[in-house]
Amino acid sequence: MENIYYLLLAFMVCWYFIYLRKVSESARKHAARYCEQSGLQFIAIARKFSRPKFDKQHGLYFSSVFEFEFSGDGESSNSGELSLRGLKLNQVDLPAYRI
Repeated sequence: MENIYYLLLAFMVCWYFIYLRKVSESARKHAARYCEQSGLQFIAIARKFSRPKFDKQHGLYFSSVFEFEFSGDGESSNSGELSLRGLKLNQVDLPAYRI
């Protein structure tokens, strides 16, 4: 019986790793699309955190926040914040940047 719990734990760890990779790929696509639509140059993206959350409206979901770098003029680099609810884009926060 104890082996089943070890197997379940190993399965959950593998699933979580694969899910985080999916979230990262989704965030990269959202950031690149947002930059393309806004006329910005996308540079890089990095995860700040991912954690499970629960609320009455959406139930149980993973909330992830990413920090991405972009350029408005091709010379300087700025960083913005992208938040996801599951695999869907929730909010994009950008500072003032030079065009």
